[in-house]
Order: sequence, then structure tokens, then C-alpha cells
Amino acid sequence: MLTTRFVNGAPNWIDVGTSDIDGATSFYGGLFGWQFQSAGPDAGGYGFFQLDGKTVAGGMQTTAEQGPPGWNLYFQSADAEATAKAAEQAHGSVLMPPMDVMDRGRIAFLADQAGVPFGIWQPGLTKGVDVTGDPGSLCWVELYTPDIAAAAAFYHATLGLETCAVPFPGGTYTSVNPAGLGEDAMFGGFVDLADDPTEAATGASWLPYFEVPDAAAAVDRTRELGGGVRMPATDIEGVGSIAKLTDPQGARFAVIRSAQRQP
Repeated sequence: MLTTRFVNGAPNWIDVGTSDIDGATSFYGGLFGWQFQSAGPDAGGYGFFQLDGKTVAGGMQTTAEQGPPGWNLYFQSADAEATAKAAEQAHGSVLMPPMDVMDRGRIAFLADQAGVPFGIWQPGLTKGVDVTGDPGSLCWVELYTPDIAAAAAFYHATLGLETCAVPFPGGTYTSVNPAGLGEDAMFGGFVDLADDPTEAATGASWLPYFEVPDAAAAVDRTRELGGGVRMPATDIEGVGSIAKLTDPQGARFAVIRSAQRQP
């Protein structure tokens, strides 16, 4: 599962770019209990969402020229330049070449073979988020893609990720884990766009899942706070209860009450 024992290839950071950082702060504060803390005057408006004093995500206000509001997922790399080169060689692209973020680390934005953007974070002083898997924090990620086999080849070549087929109600699920760590380290999955009408309507993308105590309650609270519901709370045997939502600015995410947390 997703943990803060970060290894190369695993997600280690997540942030939201939004047209209204104050509105996003109000929404996620009301939904997850997050508080926003500025990263300081030299950070260009960037800040950290925190829960009980622990950083769970980042966020900043963005312009229309920077793209629509959305969540950005970052994967750990020991060498951002080498990872960017590997992405190009695997028929992806470099959207923003590696650059230093003060002494905190190095960042790059890439796109996979289907054009799905994602980030790379080479840790410096900032290793990653402080907590995963607890209520209000990132616990799972999914790639919705038109070609699972091509995606598996790309992310293996770029990040060393490995996939395996996991039995799933009605078929199998393609899970993903860092190189050499096996199924016990799986942190997400690949889903064919054709198998999910909700995601097919918006196109290929990475979708973050946040753990919640009650998915149905999270849906109700999202509506109260002005967000949208893309898929209502749905129980999946052996997985838990999931719902797909948007914040008031349109950034997409999902919530899950994981089966292992059921009483």
C-alpha cells in the first residue's frame, strides 16, 4: 500500500493547482479538516495543506494559461534528468524540464505515451508528504488510460514500475508497484478508459484517492460545500466504498472508505 517509506517510482507528493486557493482551502478544510499554510514569500504563493500539523498535500493558485484546476501527482526519482530522458525514449514527453526548488528538491513535469501529465520529485530537504493512508490523506492512485499494455511499458521504462493482475469482482484489476517490491507494495492501478464511463467522459488522467471514514457522508459534505459528484458512493466487494468528486473549482479526485478500515 501507499506509505511514507518512499522508494523510487512510488508517489511521494501531490498538489492542486486551482483558480481560487481561498475557495479550495475552505472546501478541503470543510471536507477533510485541512488547514493551509503558506510556504513563504519566496514560494510564489505555494503552500501546504496540513492535517493535525502534518502535510498531506500542496496547493497554489494558477491562471487559465496554466491549465484548468486539477490535482498533480508526483513520483519519486533519484535522478530527475535521467527520468525525464527515459520518458522521452519511451515515447512520452517533457512538459517542464528538471529544475531546483530552492534546497527542497528537484521537480519536473512529464507526460506519458497517451499524453497524461505527471510530476517527478527528486527529494532534497523535502522528502514527501508526511502522512498517507489515514483519513484525510492520499491512499491510492489510478491511471485511466486507453491502452493498459502501453502504459505498463511506459511506466516500467520510465520509473521501473511493475504491474500484476489482481482478481477483482467481474474480472481482474491491473495493480502497480515499485520495482522489486511485489504486490505488498502496490500503491495504485491502471484502468482501461473503455471500462469506466465516468472517466471516459473526461479522458486519460491520474486520479488520486483520499481515505475517509464514510464515503457517503463525504458525498453529502461535498455537495454542501459546493463541490460536484461524478460518481456516488459505491460499494465494491473486498475494496470498500468509493465516490468520485470535484471541488468547486473543478479539480477531480476520489474518496474511499477502504475495506481494511471497516469495523
